[in-house]
Amino acid sequence: MDFPALRLLLDSVVLIDHFNGLAAATRFLEGAQGEAAISVVTRAEVLTGFDRRAARKAAQLLDCFPTLAIDQAIADAAAELRREHGWKLPDAFQAAIAQHHGLKLVTRNRRDFPPERHDFVLIPYRA
Repeated sequence: MDFPALRLLLDSVVLIDHFNGLAAATRFLEGAQGEAAISVVTRAEVLTGFDRRAARKAAQLLDCFPTLAIDQAIADAAAELRREHGWKLPDAFQAAIAQHHGLKLVTRNRRDFPPERHDFVLIPYRA
């Protein structure tokens, strides 16, 4: 699948911030319409935080974003990134997906993804 207008990959924390009522996250998401995607990792992590009924409602928002999959090349890249940086596997997958598709990873996770060290990272707000 090709999404030429995409430039951002939303990390789970940005959507979780939105669902928790953080206005800065909601504003960011509103401004990112048409330019942002999520990964299968983000979808699973976000939906895990809801009971079944609420998960259906949360999925409606997630469905507004293209969902990027993990293939063999991304899995191999994630393994290398995990070895190199010591990241947890979900974080390595997020980084590999972003890099594979030439997207900025939008996160608030400065500990694992300091933007000074990783040029593919965008931290749009602080909580």
